[in-house]
Amino acid sequence: MSKPLSGVRVLEMGQLIAGPFATKMLGEFGAEVIKVEPPVKGDPLRKWRLIHDDTSVWWQVQSRNKKSITLDLRQPEAQEVVRKLIKETDVLVENFKPGSLEGWGLGWEDLKTINPALVMLRVSGYGQTGPYRDLPGFGAIGEAMGGLRHLSGEPGRTPVRVGVSIGDSLSALHGVIGVLLALRARDQGSGQGQVIDVALYESVFNMMESLLPEYSVFNEIRQAAGSSLPGIAPSNAYRCADNKYVLIAGNGDSIFKRLMTVIGREDLGNDPALENNVGRVRQVEMIDAAISEWTGQNRLDDVLAALNASHIPAGKIYDVADIADDPHYQARDMILDSSLPDGTPIKLPGIVPKLSATPGDVRSAAPSLGQHTDEVLESIGISESTRSDWRERGII
Repeated sequence: MSKPLSGVRVLEMGQLIAGPFATKMLGEFGAEVIKVEPPVKGDPLRKWRLIHDDTSVWWQVQSRNKKSITLDLRQPEAQEVVRKLIKETDVLVENFKPGSLEGWGLGWEDLKTINPALVMLRVSGYGQTGPYRDLPGFGAIGEAMGGLRHLSGEPGRTPVRVGVSIGDSLSALHGVIGVLLALRARDQGSGQGQVIDVALYESVFNMMESLLPEYSVFNEIRQAAGSSLPGIAPSNAYRCADNKYVLIAGNGDSIFKRLMTVIGREDLGNDPALENNVGRVRQVEMIDAAISEWTGQNRLDDVLAALNASHIPAGKIYDVADIADDPHYQARDMILDSSLPDGTPIKLPGIVPKLSATPGDVRSAAPSLGQHTDEVLESIGISESTRSDWRERGII
């Protein structure tokens, strides 16, 4: 079955997370992804976190469905290879510091003359314009500038980071949306490509819900609130008798009444002062205390059984062992069994979103460094003798 992006060629000139995560998703839905890596060391992600057989197991997720070629982009010969590849490329993805590609003669103005239909996704800390454009930008800094870090953690304590590189991943998702929009615009009839300028901090800021309008109207600066959801009640994590936590979102009006019935507090459920969210927010501490009293007397499994029976949104806090063993994850193909190059079994995350007619898939494992250099360079007319010379000179 044809994939949504079958026939789309993507050239990835980036490393680590934001750009490569975007191309990972494009590749899962059919795009041919050619990843450019520096010779010898490759993408630094190959050495991040836990290592098996000299390569990060993270690499197996981030780089599946990709081809790897090596090019030292500082060298004129490598830059010329990129220009040749661009002629037959639909999408270029890069996440270098702004100005890097321009310094190599590979900026937008240079490349669009070669291929006017090119779509170029540029991911950076602060965007391609503005007073901060030249500052180094990492996901954690974007999370802080975008407003997320200020809201993370317990009130009055040091702001904490989310345990994953969420700023990079959010930027990648915004980048994928931009690429699909740009391809749609091109293919609708204009035939022209364009630049998608994604900034890490803006991708985070886009998730900040009512943060800015509340400040502009009420001069309200939202603060960290731990496990609760400020202004929406009740919604919190509650300790159970076995010292495990349950998340309960009882903030719908009818849901709240059912929740109060389950915990034996019909008096609260029938209180006119608590019939809508505005009233409940005023007395959220009292409501949370009532819920905590009930959960503290029951084990997590019993709490979840009672809440599920009354159709009250609730759940436990999963660690990765819970995820790997969960039947719902497995039923929806979110845990894929694979193997490393040496045959070691490995479980990898499944593919989202799930399309009914043209779903994504894993067609090839993550490549070794430069695995496809000869194949790709030969396809654009670079001879074997030239490739041998370039290898000796460290160009590939």
